Amino acid sequence: MDAPRLAIVMPCYNEQEVLPQTFATLLSLLEKWTAQDLIAANSYLLCVDDGSRDRTWPIISEYHRQDIRVKGVKLAHNRGQQCALLAGLHTAMDRCDICITIDADLQDDPGVMAQMIEQYNGGCEVVFGVRSSRHTDSWFKRTAAQSFYKLQNAMGIKTVYNHADFRLMSNRALHLLDEYGESNLYLRGIIPQIGLKTAIVEYPRSARTAGETKYPLSKQIALSIDGITSFTAKPMRYIFMIGLVLMVIDVAVAIWALFAYISHTAVSGWTSLILSVWFLGSLILMGLGILGEYIGKIYVEVKHRPRFAVETELFD
Repeated sequence: MDAPRLAIVMPCYNEQEVLPQTFATLLSLLEKWTAQDLIAANSYLLCVDDGSRDRTWPIISEYHRQDIRVKGVKLAHNRGQQCALLAGLHTAMDRCDICITIDADLQDDPGVMAQMIEQYNGGCEVVFGVRSSRHTDSWFKRTAAQSFYKLQNAMGIKTVYNHADFRLMSNRALHLLDEYGESNLYLRGIIPQIGLKTAIVEYPRSARTAGETKYPLSKQIALSIDGITSFTAKPMRYIFMIGLVLMVIDVAVAIWALFAYISHTAVSGWTSLILSVWFLGSLILMGLGILGEYIGKIYVEVKHRPRFAVETELFD
């Protein structure tokens, strides 16, 4: 079998501090694997600039002029990591045999990409990079991530535990992914649903060497909400079940109140009344918020607006 043409897709947002080291590392690996006949000589690195406000795009352009293996796509404005990944995958889809997505900070070990390629040669069309441990995370981040994965499983969402967006996809898998036209993207949930033969490669995740994380807590929460609301309607079902339970409780309280009234033992309870009003009011607002989240997603989907717009493409 001929060596596959590899495209490494790397979303970038304000990554000027890490790009020189990242380019040096990835280009060295491409050269090494080409010499070993693991990948084709025309393999390349595709950087997707997600509307950066620093020198990320000028750096990508300069490396492209120096080395033809560095390709670039500049989005017209910031659309978020998931859309940037999709833009890179769409660009590389007809220009590669296999594609590996990796973050620009290289906290995911790029060395294990060779193992991913070997799994592909063995017949796997999607290979997930999975963290072997989370010792580099803070206690809060580690606990929040583990809770989120458990919540997804409880909601019936098929995801890979401790997997982010470090994965290999074959050309066939890329074309199948391209058929998913939804605007609310959660690739970690979509790709396991494709249904092709998969494998897992474990690796230890390193600490970030330079720059700041582009995924603060607010973005992690937003991604978590997208992941749940894009794949399951169970939160609305839970609201209905809570309503049924509260109705049963209300009936029991009504019977007790009627009995107390008849037996002349009723005592005015201002505190319990206020607590009940606040509790039920909070549940109603929470239920309206969850329903609004789903309605908002429907509103976005029915517009069928483009998920991203490419401003410039460096692909000679």
